[in-house]
Amino acid sequence: MENRSPTVYRTRSWQNRRRALLALGGAVLLLVGYLLGRWQDTPADPVITGQTAVTPGAASAPAAPPAPPSTTPTSAEATPVKYPVLQAEAATELAGVETQPTEDEGGGDNVGWINRDDYLRFDNFDFGAVPATAARIRVASGAGITGRVQIRLDSRANDPVGELSVGNTGGWQKWRTDTAVLKPVTGTHTVFVTFTSTEGAEFVNLNWLQFDH
Repeated sequence: MENRSPTVYRTRSWQNRRRALLALGGAVLLLVGYLLGRWQDTPADPVITGQTAVTPGAASAPAAPPAPPSTTPTSAEATPVKYPVLQAEAATELAGVETQPTEDEGGGDNVGWINRDDYLRFDNFDFGAVPATAARIRVASGAGITGRVQIRLDSRANDPVGELSVGNTGGWQKWRTDTAVLKPVTGTHTVFVTFTSTEGAEFVNLNWLQFDH
């Protein structure tokens, strides 16, 4: 058997160690590369500003919905006017009619002997900002004909804003309250109560009227 010289042995042993070190170094490099890759893929810690955590790359929070419009009224709502009772005999002008003591509840006078084309006028009546939509009219009739009581504003030539038909109530002092529907009326006006019928005869007595909403 050939004896190997120490130099040859050390040379091969050194080469083996060198290969082992190279392999180990390669493994270390691979491990370092793997760890670097994992570190880059790991999200950064959130940045805290006050009480809000912000994570880079995270989706933005949805915006808050807009506030609903304010329902607070900008001005006070109009208050309906409590309309006074308009006594017929107290009209500013009475045309073609006469007054007489009434047997209706409350006493006082009523307006009678009313024929077509007669009228009453009430000046400066304030309906207010909330529209009047009706007129209650206290009437009595012993006539055998039917006529109409009409409400006109500012001129007797204007179209009626409301009217009602009146027939026999059972007597000239047999009173009832009828209601005329009005086109909505606001503001201050001269109120005319006009009368019409197809025949030229007295057909109604009138005690009072009152507007309503």
